[in-house]
Amino acid sequence: MEVRVDRREPESLEAAHLLQSGFWCRFKEKFGWNPFAFHVWIRHTTWEGEFNLFLHLRTLFPGFSISYVPFGPAFPERFGKGTSLTEEGGILIEQIGEALRKELPSHCHVVRFDLPWEKPLRVDGDSKLSVRRDLHLYKALLDIQPPDTVILDLTQTEEDLLKGMKPKTRYNVRLAMKKGVVVRQGTEEDLEAWYTLYQETAVRDRIAIHPYSYYRTLFELSHTFTGESPILSLFLAHYEGVLIGGIIVALFKDEALYLYGASSNQHRNVMASYLLQWEAIQWAKSMGARTYDLFGIPPCEDPTHPMVGLYRFKTGFGGRILHRWGSWDYPIHWIVYGIYRQAEQVRTWYYKVFRKRFP
Repeated sequence: MEVRVDRREPESLEAAHLLQSGFWCRFKEKFGWNPFAFHVWIRHTTWEGEFNLFLHLRTLFPGFSISYVPFGPAFPERFGKGTSLTEEGGILIEQIGEALRKELPSHCHVVRFDLPWEKPLRVDGDSKLSVRRDLHLYKALLDIQPPDTVILDLTQTEEDLLKGMKPKTRYNVRLAMKKGVVVRQGTEEDLEAWYTLYQETAVRDRIAIHPYSYYRTLFELSHTFTGESPILSLFLAHYEGVLIGGIIVALFKDEALYLYGASSNQHRNVMASYLLQWEAIQWAKSMGARTYDLFGIPPCEDPTHPMVGLYRFKTGFGGRILHRWGSWDYPIHWIVYGIYRQAEQVRTWYYKVFRKRFP
């Protein structure tokens, strides 16, 4: 297998996904990430193809950087191969990692691929790829992007979308309407009020969020970026004149992506979150989107999982549950990567265990 990469400007390349785009490169650049974009050629004994790859490099301290490929590589459907880690895909990722090694700074010690490829819910194997023992890929301790999600098919009629919902979800959408919840599309001037609500959500659900400037910059860049850019929409829910919920949805090409959601501790019984999603789904469909990604659920409906409520909420809208492979590391410098992996293990324990017990 032969892999060649050619570095380009992020704005010049066509993207496959919002997070695998020049826009996202430039957006993350404003918050400390160095953008890289490549055109990649692959030649195999039985097939060949080309695609674009976007990654971000972050210097954690002098002499130590990591690179991250969100939702990539995303292959054109015509490839037909290389989309499973249990087959040729693992070899291909290693070859891409080796090609990138020569293009990245010497202080970059690992390439982390957040693979968009679909996988079965359960796959046998250990933390190292089991098909070929000489593959230098390791499952990351923590997935950066949610590997499990729900995808709605917006080529259906609105009537069919409603029929595809679980009865309780459909009931809650209509209940919110009956209770008098009003949903409108906001403007960037509403972002500050939404962010205040988002802070309230973060405290309640014990989640980490970015500063206000992060979300403001996202909207501002969507108007000024010279390459492929998303259409962003802020949906706000009011009850009795009070803001009680809001979500940010991005439309990129023919895919709508639910990015961020905030909800008040008050008036939760009026089910505003259900109506917010339904209004966003209708908007995305009217804008020509073919799919709506609810972006992140637990892998299954486990009653003991702390986010089982999120699983039930999002799967209640119907659609197809998609399981991806998650984050995998290609180490460039083994000794340094080993030290970094140990440090990351401590960090993962702190955020996933310690902070949950002692907020």
